[in-house]
Amino acid sequence: MAIRAVLWDIDDTLFDYAAADRAGMRAHLAAEGLLGRYGSVEDALARWKELTELHWRRYEAGGGDWQEQRRGRVRDFLGRPELTAGEADGWFERYVVHYEAAWALFPDAVPVLDLLAADYRQAVLSNSSLHNQDHKLRALGVRDRFEAVVCAVELGVAKPAPEAFHAACTALDLRPCEVAYVGDHPDIDARGADGAGLTGIWLDRADTGGRPELKRITNLRQLPALLRADTRFGAPSTFG
Repeated sequence: MAIRAVLWDIDDTLFDYAAADRAGMRAHLAAEGLLGRYGSVEDALARWKELTELHWRRYEAGGGDWQEQRRGRVRDFLGRPELTAGEADGWFERYVVHYEAAWALFPDAVPVLDLLAADYRQAVLSNSSLHNQDHKLRALGVRDRFEAVVCAVELGVAKPAPEAFHAACTALDLRPCEVAYVGDHPDIDARGADGAGLTGIWLDRADTGGRPELKRITNLRQLPALLRADTRFGAPSTFG
């Protein structure tokens, strides 16, 4: 069965999340007078990411309130459990202003989205919220490239669960075998998609390798050749 649609991850796949995260955190800490508190921006960012993962996993496991998990991140990051909801929300909102000012797509994103548009339908599956990701795609000027934006918060299930991938296929009215999924995480994205019956493709921008069982590209410019070859699945792991 030929591939008819490409389903995309967003963060660190199309959108340079890591660069925006670093620049946004630096600007925010400077504005809040906190640059000297964490040793370095990298240390602060490592702590923020650790807390993001921790609170996301708690939220994912137990449900609860999306806004409250963000407040928990802020309180733990600042070491101030006494912060009111309003104070934590205010701090996070100021951080978001600096973060969004640094938003940018990877240089290969728009050319490849445009190149694929003639032959493939395109949609998004993200382990975030529709509110966040729809806003991000609109701000970056690419929301109209995607027929659907499917997100874990609204689904109640996240990648790599097969149900998340199947929900996105249902939104496209396609069978999993007709859909390729492209993402930057080898297990959550590529292996998860494979396990759900899609064609998983790992975008390994750092060229770390080491996962020969996965279909792998190191930049998006390699994707059209991989899809159009559609040997599915004896194609080489990378294309030059």
